[in-house]
Amino acid sequence: MVARISKRPITRRDLLKSSSLLALSGVVPARTISDEVFSAGAGSHNLDVGPSIYESIGVRPIINCKGTFTIISGSQSLPEVKKAMEEASRHYVQMDELMEAVGQRLAEITKAEWGIVTAGCSAAITNATAACIAGSNPERMQRLPNLQGLKNEIIMAKYSRNVYDHAARMLGTTIIEVNSAEELERAFNARTAMVLIFSSPPAEKGPLSIENTCRVAKSKGVPVLIDAAAEVLTIPNHHLHRGATMVAYSGGKCLRGPQCAGLLLGQKDYVRAAWANSAPHHAFGRSLKVAKEEIMGMLAAVEMWAKRDQDAEWKTWESWLAYISDRVTKIPGVTTEYVQPVDLSNHAPQLRIMWDAAFLKVTGTEIMNTLADGNPRIILAGAKGSRPDQMASSVTIMPYMMQPEDHKIVAEALYQLLSKPPKFENPVIPTGQPEMLPAFGMFRSNTPSARRGICSSWSKSVTFCMVSTKEKPYEAN
Repeated sequence: MVARISKRPITRRDLLKSSSLLALSGVVPARTISDEVFSAGAGSHNLDVGPSIYESIGVRPIINCKGTFTIISGSQSLPEVKKAMEEASRHYVQMDELMEAVGQRLAEITKAEWGIVTAGCSAAITNATAACIAGSNPERMQRLPNLQGLKNEIIMAKYSRNVYDHAARMLGTTIIEVNSAEELERAFNARTAMVLIFSSPPAEKGPLSIENTCRVAKSKGVPVLIDAAAEVLTIPNHHLHRGATMVAYSGGKCLRGPQCAGLLLGQKDYVRAAWANSAPHHAFGRSLKVAKEEIMGMLAAVEMWAKRDQDAEWKTWESWLAYISDRVTKIPGVTTEYVQPVDLSNHAPQLRIMWDAAFLKVTGTEIMNTLADGNPRIILAGAKGSRPDQMASSVTIMPYMMQPEDHKIVAEALYQLLSKPPKFENPVIPTGQPEMLPAFGMFRSNTPSARRGICSSWSKSVTFCMVSTKEKPYEAN
């Protein structure tokens, strides 16, 4: 069957929803994070520095059909990046001199006023936030995160709020949420340090778009920082062109630089102040250290970005997806569609594979979990379908970070599971007529065991690593 083009594209926000808590979603079983990761005794495996380096210490590598997510180690750095890091490791340099030279070269390549390499995109956000609060004033820098008497508020559109804004909140700032042009106008005051925008489809339109927000912030004399972590690097930079003061990128995503590196580009005085607030200087960002190896590896990645044949890369991804589509659609009842990106994050085509689980006897979620636990271990971009009554199923393949020949392995694994699935049982569904609990506005199952479970006094405790909590007793009778 011929694959069709989907009318509903996938956004970075969709990917975040399915990926931020990967372990909790079932892609990586929770036991691998708690028991298994910490259960191996020290020295239980000898390190073999070679093709089986991870297997030698008991860790199973994965085939990445999901994208540039940190929990599955981001991207694979380019050969030129590896070489730059190795050569950089053979010498000593003075770090301020190094970053000054790198900043100049980044400006030349990206057409931004200035640039620095940071310890990831989150570090870029933290250092930029410190720069907006303290500048490069040593007395103010030393006070952070004590913000008494300093600017301490960050304005964010409600659509921009996400788990990553912790990088700005960690300085003790207060986030001021706005949801309209009027609220944005009223939010600015003497305490406003900056505006932070999470680049995403909602940021491209409406009264709180990047362009509109930057226009208002500029009239107030307030800097704007764009979180463009997983985006492709545009040259000249379209965020800076629309009025942003600074823009932050992950180095270990589409740029395929070091995983623990990032970029901060923008207005020279602010970017230099962000460097002053970072290691090796004794400031808030001292812990966010970026080494000479990562700095030169990141510069090499940006140099290569300007040279890479991105059209050829796109065609390669499409050929991999076509191979997978051709293989799985040989199974009766399986169809595919291509899903095109709508923004610059994880910017690649995807393949959605669809079927009726009532007919094939396996759901999308079961396929995803089976592949994640299989050999080889394959992590998919997403899945739909669950028993017993949501049997319209699909899985999604993202070729962005796949390696040559991965598509053949993935195609065969999917074909085998879809054509000859293991036996899966429907979950046990509680029986009995639901009955409303008038006092609480909730339902209960009208069975003796269920009634005993709800109409009683209970409490719960949760144990985390090093910490445990206990909830107050709950009375329901």
